[in-house]
Formats: sequence, C-alpha cells, structure tokens
Amino acid sequence: MTDWSTAAIPPLNGKTAVITGATGGLGYETALALAGAGAEVVVTGRNEAKGRHALEMIRGEFPKARITYENLDLAKLASVADFVTRFAAAHASLDLLVNNAGVMALPERQVTADGFEMQFGTNYLGHYALTARLLKLLRRGDKPRVVNLSSLAHRPGAIDFGDLQGARSYNPWKAYCQSKLAMLMFALELQRRSDLAGWGLMSNAAHPGYARTDLIPNGPGAGGLLWQVSKALQPLISQSAAEGGLPTLFAATSPEAKPGGYYGPNWFYELKGPPVPAKIMPQAKDAVAAVRLWDVSATLTGVSFDQAAAA
Repeated sequence: MTDWSTAAIPPLNGKTAVITGATGGLGYETALALAGAGAEVVVTGRNEAKGRHALEMIRGEFPKARITYENLDLAKLASVADFVTRFAAAHASLDLLVNNAGVMALPERQVTADGFEMQFGTNYLGHYALTARLLKLLRRGDKPRVVNLSSLAHRPGAIDFGDLQGARSYNPWKAYCQSKLAMLMFALELQRRSDLAGWGLMSNAAHPGYARTDLIPNGPGAGGLLWQVSKALQPLISQSAAEGGLPTLFAATSPEAKPGGYYGPNWFYELKGPPVPAKIMPQAKDAVAAVRLWDVSATLTGVSFDQAAAA
C-alpha cells in the first residue's frame, strides 16, 4: 500500500460505476481515474453544464472513455428515485457506487426539498436512499463495492437523535460532523447487513484528508476565519484534489481493500499522503446506534433495504 497511486488500479473493463457529485473536485478525479482504467462511468451532479464540461475534460484525457452524465440531486428524494429508474432502464447491474457528493458547514440552516437539514439530507440521507434503491442492481454486479465518503470531521461528530435536523439548535460544524459520522456508520452497518443477508457487497469508506477543493469556499465561505487560516497553511498541510481522491480509489478498486475498511492519507493527522487504513472513532463503531440510525433513515426516506433486496 506504500505510495499507492492510480497506476495500481487494476483494469476495470466491463465494470460500471456511479459517482455522485462528480462534476468537480474529488468526484471528478475519481471519475477520471476510473474511466482511464476502462470502467463505464456515470457522472452525476446537479448542474448539466458542469456535467458536460466534466465529460469534455475526461474525454480530453481519455478519448475512448465510456462516460455519461446524469442529473442527480441528493437533496431531493424524488430526484434520487428518478435517477435510479433511468439508470435501471439502461443497465442490468452496477459494480461500483461511490457516494461522494456533499456540502460543508453551511453558515445558515437550510433544508432539502423534503424538509431535512441540508447537510444531513444531502451528505447522508440522499446517499442512504440512493444505495437502497440501487441494491438490486448492485447484487447483480461483479464483486460489487459501495464506497462512502466520510471525513476527519467524523472524529468530533455525534448523532443527535433528539435533534437530527438541527431544528432546535443549528450549528454548521456540528451538522457537518454529524453527517460525516453518519456516512461512516452507514458504511460499516451496510457491510454487517450484507454479511448477514448474503447481499455480496463490499462496503467501505474513505476520507481525503485536507484536499484543495471548492468544498470550503462553497460552505463556510472564502471570507471566513477558517478559510483564511487554512489558506495560509495550505502549502504545508494540504494536497491536491487528485491526491485527495486516492483513498476513495483505493477503497473502490484495490484488491487490498477490506470489507468494512476505512482509508485515508498516511501523513500527520491523516491530512495528506498516500492511502492507508484510517482511524475510526469509537462512536462510529457503535453498532446499537448504527441500527437506530438505519431504522430512522428508513422511516425518514421511506426507502427500505429489505424491500429492495426482496424485489
């Protein structure tokens, strides 16, 4: 695993991958690498113009890339359902799902089309519903994998079951940390349930460390103190989006990746560097809380993995 890079990605010819939030940043770098390895890649996002541009950029690198764009807004459960319907009409199976899209520390509380707090709804609940709806196709895939994007922010995170939507008390960073902890708990619980039910999935997670993407300026904002401090320290403690995407690509493709694994950079505090097994905080391993979160998620989204598996 030392100095693992995209050169270590095995040939992916015949594989189909779906990546959320792939018109820029980490998602784009993931799509680029998977397309370069021969996979058929479905880039998803909320902006068709950005989607077309992403496809042009990828084809500029790999002219024979098998890549398409589909609209998918994780802040709208109806959009999730519509995407899966379109995807299922064109594909008999799915080999790789990368749950990458996210928003970060929105200064003011916002809600999704379904009334969920925006970070919890977009970063986690949308991905929960998407994965459940795609389960039938994933089970038909060739050694299918699901990769959830978590974050170093899961470390101070807690699932506030009494106020999941931040309706009583909203704090941007508390909400972000909760959503990223939920993503890691979801990855681990999905693996446990797959093992018990025989779904045949490899579910794992990754985080990019401190990668230079638009996530901070599009969330806390370029004028905030965090942005100013991080900007000054970037040369020392950060890495490019392409480097930040390596843990995701390792989790998605490497024969060394493990079911229920979690991968991040190898440098101090896992801020940058090639992928290695990452630290999982005790609250992310709480199986009782994970079951509760799973059940609450099914109720909130109206989507059941058990029903999807039986369909």
